[in-house]
Amino acid sequence: MFDMAGMMGKMKDLQEKMKQAQDQLQYLTATAESGGGLVKATANGQRRLLKLEIDDSLLQPQDRDMLADLVVAAVNKVMEEAAAKAQEELKKTTSGLIPNIPGLDLGGFGM
Repeated sequence: MFDMAGMMGKMKDLQEKMKQAQDQLQYLTATAESGGGLVKATANGQRRLLKLEIDDSLLQPQDRDMLADLVVAAVNKVMEEAAAKAQEELKKTTSGLIPNIPGLDLGGFGM
């Protein structure tokens, strides 16, 4: 027999765990670099750019285009890494709470 009250309780627990996990993502960080370390970007698990470091050698007018390309590359890379770390952290936090149902897409929850 299907236990609707039990299922609703589990969904409430899942929502609470997901909110807690998503709140904690602000403390998870990732750092990536481009140009052999000349540009470094740091982001958190909420995909917010926290820090951008640029080597002084790139601060020349003739290097403007190269600098822009390196910044874009570093930021894109760190956002991918932060998203992967966040997804892994959410999976660990919710392990056992969500049944493995083929075709169930939890992308809207950040998973």
